[in-house]
Amino acid sequence: MDARFLGIAELTATPSTAVVIDVMRACTVAAWAFARGAERIVLAESLDDALALKARHPDWLALKDGAPAPGFDAVNSPALLRDADLAGRTVVQKTTAGTVGALAVKDASLVLCAGFVVAEATAQLLRARECADVTFVVTGEDGRAEEDLACAQYIAHRATGATPDAAAHLHRAAASRAAAELTQGLREGAHPDDAALCLELDRFPFAMAATQENGLMVLRRYDEPGVGGGR
Repeated sequence: MDARFLGIAELTATPSTAVVIDVMRACTVAAWAFARGAERIVLAESLDDALALKARHPDWLALKDGAPAPGFDAVNSPALLRDADLAGRTVVQKTTAGTVGALAVKDASLVLCAGFVVAEATAQLLRARECADVTFVVTGEDGRAEEDLACAQYIAHRATGATPDAAAHLHRAAASRAAAELTQGLREGAHPDDAALCLELDRFPFAMAATQENGLMVLRRYDEPGVGGGR
């Protein structure tokens, strides 16, 4: 597999297969939303777009980065979402990096969103589809976020059938600036457990795929026979 690791600003062409990585916290939050029963996640272009979608669909749940804000139901925290009942719900998500990265590659033939919590299922899907040319979109810190790069490289290795040292990749992520900021409570809308939840390897047995539906970029849980391995 030919793997490239690019920041959002480095995307100069539409990739055939894109794996959008945002470990802390958009993709981890998305995985938790699906685990709590969400049917789909609509990735909003802006906060105003998220609020407009919420206004048109009052039963949808809108979440954002940072502190709670009027019109939004939740913040971008896996810990604050882990006990929510989202059965059958549509979630609107707008974050600083993760949703931006997914929208930047919306025209790719296959768009996956991933973090450590769905790493193995994502790698297995790439293998099952025999994806030979994969662009990993490292969304944090202009493509330099160590937690995202560590996760992307881990998934890339697993997609080829290699057995990388998972502990070493997780250690890199745990030592990242994002992990430190979450652990020290420096990010608004965060919970003390967020960093640990973002570093749970293969917590969930599904991948997450985004497609364009009726003019919206929609992320869905992706279950395929032979793909999985969460706990």
